[in-house]
Amino acid sequence: MKKTALVVCPGRGTYNKPELGSIYANIASSSPKIKEDLKSTLARIDAERAALGLATVTELDQAKGFKSSLHQKAEHAAALIYAAGYLDFLSIDREQFEVVAITGNSMGWYTAMACAEAWSISTATRLVTSMAQLTAGGAGAQFIYPTVDDQWRPDAQREAAVEGQLAAYPNTLMRSINYGGYAVLAGTEEACCAAVRDLPKVDERFPMVLPGHAAFHTSLMAEAAQAAQETWPIAAFQMPQTPLIDGRGYQWLTPSVDARALQQYTLGHQVTETYDFSKAIQVAVKEFAPDHIILLGPGSGLGGAVAQALIAIGWQGITDKTSFVQGQTEAMPYVLSMGLPEQRALVTAAQT
Repeated sequence: MKKTALVVCPGRGTYNKPELGSIYANIASSSPKIKEDLKSTLARIDAERAALGLATVTELDQAKGFKSSLHQKAEHAAALIYAAGYLDFLSIDREQFEVVAITGNSMGWYTAMACAEAWSISTATRLVTSMAQLTAGGAGAQFIYPTVDDQWRPDAQREAAVEGQLAAYPNTLMRSINYGGYAVLAGTEEACCAAVRDLPKVDERFPMVLPGHAAFHTSLMAEAAQAAQETWPIAAFQMPQTPLIDGRGYQWLTPSVDARALQQYTLGHQVTETYDFSKAIQVAVKEFAPDHIILLGPGSGLGGAVAQALIAIGWQGITDKTSFVQGQTEAMPYVLSMGLPEQRALVTAAQT
């Protein structure tokens, strides 16, 4: 009997030096049953990139070394993240798992749209690149700060500290993403610098400024959102084939999706308003009660944020870091990360 699965797509900053070569390696290690399809899909993505006059995903992934100036350039990083995630999605063993819903974090919404077939491969590749260029050119900065304790339980004092900074800099400092046990804040350079200076330090790492990030998911992205809506009309959107949960926790249920509303959310609200990843996860597990949560690559950084979102609602007895980690030691863990080789094998194992 098939297991049901919620699929989660990662956002910005997930293809880094350790991931160099991972796209090619994952295709190479795939079963004969899907290997040619994966190669063909990557070739189509590469062709779209070449037509735009940009480095292909294959060229970037197969580079001799990781260069921040190249691989973390917005339009390149976005393409690598989208391609890795989409190819991972195609690699899930459908004889073992039934994908009942898809969500993602921040830019991962674009990967989710592609996985749900709301865009063609051509549109997805071009739109991901276009949105990366539009938003990267935006103003402001972004940083991350923990709002949980060492056991990943909500910490009232840390949350109060965040609220204090938001109150101190109204309209110039905003919540960008609710990311599990972390608040991602964004705003003007001045407001972000002041908040980073004033927030209590945590683990000698936080608050952590995210290099090269603009004020994503805030009103400072209004021009980018306007340009995106003018560039990508409703005609570019197709009917999703799998339910989607967006950054408000709203469910786009097939087959009754309003294409105009989906276009306006994706290129409007999703760009300029807070992205509530935690709520997306919480709504998804409550509404679809999946047997497993499958985290796509690149990387495996989503696990902590997903666990923290589950802890916040005490999902299936997961009340802290210890109980989550304990559950992950089972033969078939509840959360399966395709960025971890041993868990990737469980997701794709039956494909022969």
